[in-house]
Amino acid sequence: MGMKTVEEHLKIQQLFSIRMGDFQQFEQDFYQSGYYIDDQEQATYGYEETAHQDDQHVDYNATQPGVFTPSMGLPPTDLLYTGQMFQPAKDSGTASSTGTDTFEDEPPLLEELGINFDHIWQKTLTVLNPFKPADGSIMNETDLTGPILFCISLGAMLLMAGKVHFGYVYGISAMGCLGMYTLLNLMSLIAVSYGCVASVLGYCLLPMVGLSTFAIFFSLQGVLGTLFALLVISWCSLSASKIFISTLAMDGQQLLVAYPCALLYGVFALLTVF
Repeated sequence: MGMKTVEEHLKIQQLFSIRMGDFQQFEQDFYQSGYYIDDQEQATYGYEETAHQDDQHVDYNATQPGVFTPSMGLPPTDLLYTGQMFQPAKDSGTASSTGTDTFEDEPPLLEELGINFDHIWQKTLTVLNPFKPADGSIMNETDLTGPILFCISLGAMLLMAGKVHFGYVYGISAMGCLGMYTLLNLMSLIAVSYGCVASVLGYCLLPMVGLSTFAIFFSLQGVLGTLFALLVISWCSLSASKIFISTLAMDGQQLLVAYPCALLYGVFALLTVF
């Protein structure tokens, strides 16, 4: 039994040695290039040294062939746009570059809107003094700022007296201006505009505003109130006729122009008194 065991043990060793030889042969056949782990470590070490040496001599500022750089394809530096963004260059032919178009040279806002307080004051003084000669150049302007203000004031005074007559004031004013416009164009050789007629009749409404203010505190339904109303009507009609004949060169026809004006202002007086 002991001899058989030894023989079997020897046979096992021989088989193991044969298998190990076959495995080494397979390993040599698999790595035909002769590349082993030891060679890999040596190659890696040699690459690191070579790369470190190359980094010391590389000029990164130089343009490498086949490599894209941001400066490629751009124009020279002297041809680049050097202006500021969103700020276009000024044209030498414009008025802003010459300095003539400035905020100081622009007219005031009220003057652009056609509101001139000096002319309004001059026209108001002309109405308040019916015996003063009127300046036809001033009254020839179609200024409606004063007339609108006086119409609103008349309606406000009537409202304070307990009379809501804003619609009557505006309606009678429009119809009266249209009638006087037609009449003056028939009587005068000089054509007159509707705006000029409305401006003159509106400014001459100022004494009627004073009558409506007086009606707030005192009753005008009596002899004294009637006389006062007739005086205001004469005042308004005389001022309006004076301005019309001065503007339209209608000498000797003041009474003919004052009559229709008195009829118009008489209607406003009726609204104020009653």
